Amino acid sequence: MTKLIIQIPCYNEEQTLGITLSALPRHVPGVDKVEWLVIDDGSRDRTVEVAKTYGVDHIVRFSTNQGLARGFMAGLEACLKAGADIIVNTDADNQYCADDIPTLIQPILRKQADIVIGERPIWDTQHFSFIKKLLQNLGSWMVQLASNTKIPDAPSGFRALSREAAIQVNVFNNYTYTLETIIQAGRRGMAVVSVPIRTNSQLRKSRLVRSIPSYVFRSAVTILRIFMLYKPLRFFTWLGTVPLFLGGALGLRWLLLFFLVDPTRSRAPSLILAAVLILIGFQLWMFGLIADLLSANRRLLEETQLRLRRRDLDQHE
Repeated sequence: MTKLIIQIPCYNEEQTLGITLSALPRHVPGVDKVEWLVIDDGSRDRTVEVAKTYGVDHIVRFSTNQGLARGFMAGLEACLKAGADIIVNTDADNQYCADDIPTLIQPILRKQADIVIGERPIWDTQHFSFIKKLLQNLGSWMVQLASNTKIPDAPSGFRALSREAAIQVNVFNNYTYTLETIIQAGRRGMAVVSVPIRTNSQLRKSRLVRSIPSYVFRSAVTILRIFMLYKPLRFFTWLGTVPLFLGGALGLRWLLLFFLVDPTRSRAPSLILAAVLILIGFQLWMFGLIADLLSANRRLLEETQLRLRRRDLDQHE
């Protein structure tokens, strides 16, 4: 029997949760049983009461707000313990069209994918600002570089995961889970695909985009952390090459001026600056090597954690 659980992370969503739940399916082709799960991330309103009113099967509650990423992971854990074979994640603001859930899970049912990402028509979405559209595409491009996947809408929260994929993902970032899960899946050799989906009209402003400057800063930090965590050698090598090249150019200039123009002038400031830049470059290269070695240790720890997680789930079943 194939069980699908649709999970919805929530934080103070009493105004929109009912609309979202009323659109969710209870029967999906190719699936024997459909259940709903709500993650209450420390809501201070009637979110839980609304969920119970609409007959939600499972509710995971936090006493305080833990953030979207931790809520997502807690939902996956609860879905796995509830016996889910496929997990669909959607938002509580009814951003995504629930009628596309059968389309979203088809690649998993056909054994063609482990994770399926819903691709929104970003450039045609009117309530997205130009900056947000630009950053969404930049984030997707960065994820493609880091994960060797071809996902045009990596920040999309409308996604389906097989049971095996849900067991393997593990999010370290507290801000959002969308980018990191794709990178982990790509690095673990999972099949990650995307399918076009529709979106609904906006019911409320995005909680992740409180202001454009804040969104730009957080997105930049997330992208940098992703590269430092998953591509440390490449990241620090490229970063260190810049001061190393500049220092080398200044050093070469000093040599040419000293031997060919006027050897009586020391030009000490240029020489000192060249030495400092070269030192910074080599230090960044060393950081890359050390971080690469640490990432190897992290992968070993992840494998250990994965085995423990499988054992706990087997014992729970």
